[in-house]
Order: sequence, then structure tokens, then C-alpha cells
Amino acid sequence: MNLTPEEFAAERARLNERVLATDHRVVKRLYSLDTLAYEDGALPKTTKELLGLVASLVLRCDDCVRYHLGRSAELGTTREEILDALSVGLVVGGTIVVPHLRRAVDYLDRLPTPPPPTSCG
Repeated sequence: MNLTPEEFAAERARLNERVLATDHRVVKRLYSLDTLAYEDGALPKTTKELLGLVASLVLRCDDCVRYHLGRSAELGTTREEILDALSVGLVVGGTIVVPHLRRAVDYLDRLPTPPPPTSCG
């Protein structure tokens, strides 16, 4: 699927609503656990998103890669930091992840660029 970042986010939200509408206890608990895992703790959420990105690349889950790319960008992770994390995923996963790496870089290129920080004075 070659969705824009906006289309991907909308489709993901729509499908999550459908899954959560089943009101299944295990599904709800897993979604809650997933949310809690990425909150600030001993590691900041930016680091946790990069960990999720690497794991998703190695597991070859393009939807997960897109999600973690978007969250990383939203949290202010730099392109260089994201590419560094992707390189770790490539080394760990080997050449089998190259197609997913290509799609990840393409998606990263299409993410909105956050505005530069404003100065305090």
C-alpha cells in the first residue's frame, strides 16, 4: 500500500476503531499495554519509538514501520537519528529487510517536515 502519511493515519484510526468496537478484553488489554510501553520511563519515548522502529523493520511489518516513523517525527526525532536507527535494523535483520528499508525511507521522505524550533529570546 502506497498511502500518504495522512491516508495511512486515517486508515489506521478507522481500523483500530473497528477492532476496539469488538470490546474484547484481551484486545483492549494488549492495546493498553502497547500504549503504556511507549510512555516516558527510564527511557524517553523518543528512544522507545526508535526501538519500535528497529523491531518493526526486523520483523518486516511495513505498517508498524510507518507508524513508528510518524511517531518519531512527531516527537522531534531528527532524520539523521531515524536513519541511524534504520541502519541498526538493517544490520540486525540482514538483506531480507532491504525492501522494507526502501519503503521506510520513501515514507520518511513523504512525512511532513516539522517547523524549526523558535528561539526563546
